[in-house]
Amino acid sequence: MSKGKLVTSVLAGAAAGAILGVLLAPGKGSETRKKIAKKGNDLKGSVKDGFDKLSDTITDKYYSINGDAKELIEKGKEKGAEFQETYKNEKAF
Repeated sequence: MSKGKLVTSVLAGAAAGAILGVLLAPGKGSETRKKIAKKGNDLKGSVKDGFDKLSDTITDKYYSINGDAKELIEKGKEKGAEFQETYKNEKAF
């Protein structure tokens, strides 16, 4: 399972559990609404943190892959130049 799906699943489960816990607990309507609002704000923070971590991971992977690609391109250019030089030398004979 990918990290993105795992984070989404965990957050969805936490949200469902929090909402059900608040709704099924005995209490006045105004208290229940306050609890739901607080849980919503807590969940909002958790979701934001999860997406921030996912974004950081994606950014890190992008730069890592980008660096690897640049290295590969440079190696390819070097090999191409070597091949060209070898071809010129063999053609001269």
